[in-house]
Amino acid sequence: MKKVTKLVTLLCVILLLASCEKKDEEKSDEAKVTEKKELSATTDLKKVALNIEGMTCEIGCARTIQSKLSKIEGIKFAEVNFEKKKGIVEYDANKVSEKEIVAVVEKIAGGDLYKVSDIKTTE
Repeated sequence: MKKVTKLVTLLCVILLLASCEKKDEEKSDEAKVTEKKELSATTDLKKVALNIEGMTCEIGCARTIQSKLSKIEGIKFAEVNFEKKKGIVEYDANKVSEKEIVAVVEKIAGGDLYKVSDIKTTE
């Protein structure tokens, strides 16, 4: 009988903990929605397409440029396509400018390899 009582108690504790975690997850989702609304009110998202000259390979060049851009505060998305010699960058204009994005690309590897041209704002 003592074993049954202990088992029932253990199950109750597990159910209680599981329900608390579920409530925390629901609160977390609500907090995320609120945070997104607050961010959208303070951000000015823009998208720009860049022609990038000087890339010689997919991994060493295109991925390096993409990685460096992704690490900049204010850049939400960066994709560099080696074959098309293009980069697409979505950024918060309140935190970073097109000129700063171009400067980052052109300064990679000491500033001797990559040149950005034909900058187009897209939607």
